[in-house]
Amino acid sequence: MATTATAAAGAVTALSLAASPAAAAPTGTTAARPGDACTAADLGTRHPYIRTTEVSPTITHFKGWYVTEGTTGQQTVSTDTTTVISVSVGLNDTIETSFAVEALSNVKATVGLDVKLDYTSTSEESNSVTWNLTQPGYYGFYKGTKKVTGTYGSLNCNRAQQDDGSWALKWTEGPGSGSFTTFTTLEEGAVRCQDSVPADSIMARAQALLDCGSAAAKADHPAGAVAPTSKQKPDRPAPQPAPTAGTPAEQPTATGHSTRAALDCSTEAYKIAVPGKPLSWGAPLLADDGVRLRPSSIFSAHLDNWRLCNVTEQDGVLEASLWNWGNGGCATVAEQNASTERAVLMTVPCAEDDLQRFYIYRDVPGSSKIGVQNKYTGSMMGYDRYADGEFIRQYSSGRQDGTGTFDLTAV
Repeated sequence: MATTATAAAGAVTALSLAASPAAAAPTGTTAARPGDACTAADLGTRHPYIRTTEVSPTITHFKGWYVTEGTTGQQTVSTDTTTVISVSVGLNDTIETSFAVEALSNVKATVGLDVKLDYTSTSEESNSVTWNLTQPGYYGFYKGTKKVTGTYGSLNCNRAQQDDGSWALKWTEGPGSGSFTTFTTLEEGAVRCQDSVPADSIMARAQALLDCGSAAAKADHPAGAVAPTSKQKPDRPAPQPAPTAGTPAEQPTATGHSTRAALDCSTEAYKIAVPGKPLSWGAPLLADDGVRLRPSSIFSAHLDNWRLCNVTEQDGVLEASLWNWGNGGCATVAEQNASTERAVLMTVPCAEDDLQRFYIYRDVPGSSKIGVQNKYTGSMMGYDRYADGEFIRQYSSGRQDGTGTFDLTAV
């Protein structure tokens, strides 16, 4: 980083189908977009798409520093933190789910910048800046980045009727939208009021913090740190309360399980089976067990039979509670595991609870293939491998190998 300050201008470089993205990915990317065709294997998957983006140069660390004759040369300065930027998708700042990682990857493709794709914060960066100064004067030592924010939507595969009356599978906007924040690699440097810098650059933001028209900037100082001006005070918004685990801002709120709901269930019972194979969803007999893939037989005791209850439909997507005939419980994701990737599907006493509500995405008429999504978590149901006793689990983006597509067959 040994160069003059005057030459330091370089920089590292709920079910609405009508909405359209405000900022689509550039041509050549493979990200799914509303209206694109999908296949039956995609029924159990979902993908983020980027609606809007905003890029703003931001100073994260800063220190005013005065250099006199005889004190030029290489200087190492410990800066003060001015702004903290943390990577987040929705209210989830762990970035452990495939949906969050894919969302940030789409951001990277949309804005054409090398942004952070996992959880980190600018406060975790070293605040030390080393720079070679050749002239005396009032300098701002800084670290900065390009903060990238915006909004995203969620796409699911579902059937849609065409103008000629035929049906096709298309990516349509489903539940699960929110905002994101990420940033590029931090830059560092030193700048003076009289330096010519590119407009709207990170260096220009640092120069603005020098408050060049103020008396403090024009006064003579002893060599070393200069007391911060009002512009250089840390920008630290009031801390937000910690979100309840598994309560994304864009999802409905879960309620307790204290009372049993009066369900209006279909007279037909269904199997939720792996297409073309004998295993299907089997509810547990024990309360602490989960829903597993099981073979159907005369000994299944209706544990493989499900009824759709309190069914509604909007824009071709069904919403229902899944009541099990064998144990009398409703399918759910446990509240304490709602934000956990690969959490096991359970059954509990039925209640008015969005953890017990599921969206059902359907293949074209004549096909019984479906995808199943939990309303509260937004995750799709699937399984790790095809095997007797394998758990049904939730996956934030679904299973991309098609193992989240099931057959809903009346029995």
